[in-house]
Amino acid sequence: MLLRFEERLSDSPFVERIWRTQSERAGSFISLALSHWQMCIWRYDGKTTLTVRGPETKATPSPVPENAEYIGIVFKLGTFMPHLPASNLVDGATNLPEATSKSFWLNSASWQFPDYENVDTFVDRLMRDGLLVREPVVDATLQGHLTDLSLRSTQRRFLRATGLSHSAVYQIERARRATILLRQGVSILDTVQEAGYADQPHLTRSLKYFSGQTPAQIIDANRSEQLSFLFKTAPITGDTMQMVNNQSREDLHEKANRLGVPDSGRRYGSAREMAVSLHQR
Repeated sequence: MLLRFEERLSDSPFVERIWRTQSERAGSFISLALSHWQMCIWRYDGKTTLTVRGPETKATPSPVPENAEYIGIVFKLGTFMPHLPASNLVDGATNLPEATSKSFWLNSASWQFPDYENVDTFVDRLMRDGLLVREPVVDATLQGHLTDLSLRSTQRRFLRATGLSHSAVYQIERARRATILLRQGVSILDTVQEAGYADQPHLTRSLKYFSGQTPAQIIDANRSEQLSFLFKTAPITGDTMQMVNNQSREDLHEKANRLGVPDSGRRYGSAREMAVSLHQR
């Protein structure tokens, strides 16, 4: 195996997971779609670099050199850096400038590279210095709770904190859950039902896009390629997706009204039908 991951939980309410690995040889792996942003501290050829990686909206191949060491800090949804929000890093990354061989520059200050054992201390300092904050709207939305904010304000704050819409977060997390189920030996048909897909073709399309493999490839260890760090998260509730569907319908109704389409709610049986019709206009 190219990479063997070790992981642990964090004491910080801002952190989802901490992981580390070392490449046994040069090669490539599939970087799965990921709704969370993360910091990655990697050491190769005597040099240490801290990379801030944004959310990834699709699976992509990623090269890895031989004998490289990696430590990853995966942040909870809703955690963000005000001066470097995830919305600016979607499907991208930035390396923080090196200060010395043991430190890097962040917000005009020199910070020591954290190691696997002291990541929590590093994160606590980021919090105390106001470089890491939480957006409560994200938690409320993911738990299916309504807020006093308008729908537009909720969308805007969710997008600023995560870089993604909550519909995109749901699709990515559903695909990751399906991948885990298949890796655990759950059948394809049972995975369709448990992960909430309409049918097997729907599951296949989703996994090819978000995980880079078909369900059959994921199940067959001999055909499956190395995947990036795969961890469990709490499933997004059905109430959350009802909010997403309601939001989609409200947005489409607003567009229909602007286009002068009367009684749009009664003419279309679903948001999908309405979207197709309005797109044709």
